Amino acid sequence: MSLSRRDFLANSTAAGLVAGAISATADDARADENFNPKTVGKTPHTKFAVNCEMWFRKLPFMDRIRAVADMGFPAIEFWPHEGKDIPAVAKLCQDLGIAVAQFTAWGFKPGLNEPKNHDAFVKAVEKGCKVAKILDCKLMCVVAGDDVPGLTQEQMHLNTIEGLKRGAPIAEKHGVTMILEPMNIRVDHKGHCLYGSPPTLRICEAVGSKAVKINWDLYHMHITEGDLCGHLREGFKAGHIGYLQLADHPGRNEPGTGEIHYNRVLKEAYDLGYRGYVGLELTPKTTDLAAAIGAAKADLW
Repeated sequence: MSLSRRDFLANSTAAGLVAGAISATADDARADENFNPKTVGKTPHTKFAVNCEMWFRKLPFMDRIRAVADMGFPAIEFWPHEGKDIPAVAKLCQDLGIAVAQFTAWGFKPGLNEPKNHDAFVKAVEKGCKVAKILDCKLMCVVAGDDVPGLTQEQMHLNTIEGLKRGAPIAEKHGVTMILEPMNIRVDHKGHCLYGSPPTLRICEAVGSKAVKINWDLYHMHITEGDLCGHLREGFKAGHIGYLQLADHPGRNEPGTGEIHYNRVLKEAYDLGYRGYVGLELTPKTTDLAAAIGAAKADLW
């Protein structure tokens, strides 16, 4: 069988692409081998905090903390402190030499966006500050709440402002910062009242306290508004970014599994002067080690 010049070139090109793909896969595999499982969490620019609710799910909670330390990560984060032995968590972290970057002091329900819940919110802030002291932690996450029937979004945001104004003096007194987290309603939190950076920045401006900043989850921000670097610059200029979290999209897995170029985004945050922890609030797509490698690769630029 004879081949025309066109067929020959087409077949040669296809063969070259296949060979290139195989070579690239081999290079990726070798690159992954360069990451030591015991030190993969020690990254040159970004201090990652592993979310112990979403990583190492087959392990008991305390063993998850040990697993984080075994990979060399400098910090953990977790959701509500209720139901956890906080003194034991504090001692274990101290023994392992890792920090608690942040935890949740007030979740979705009852909503901070309803005045009838503000007394309970004040008590939660007081309790959260005590927990923060035990953990030697300076940040605790608060959530605005899901939509309240009969209230407009503006009313819910105003109610959130009033609640935060009541809690802020308590947090200030204890040297703790409440980080308000906007969500996304397209994928994960349909019916939530706060999403995107503009309204969250307005809330922080209205509260006017150094103890109220934003838990700037890049995953939620990407889905809601895009232009991650541009909005980051606006948030830093306003002085209201208290903490960063990330996950790739789609899937809410580790960097490198979706469409977000986290190398560029993390470099932007670093160049803007951010030196705090970055929470890995994500579900490992395959293994926890692969997720750790994905995060480490995102810190290379």
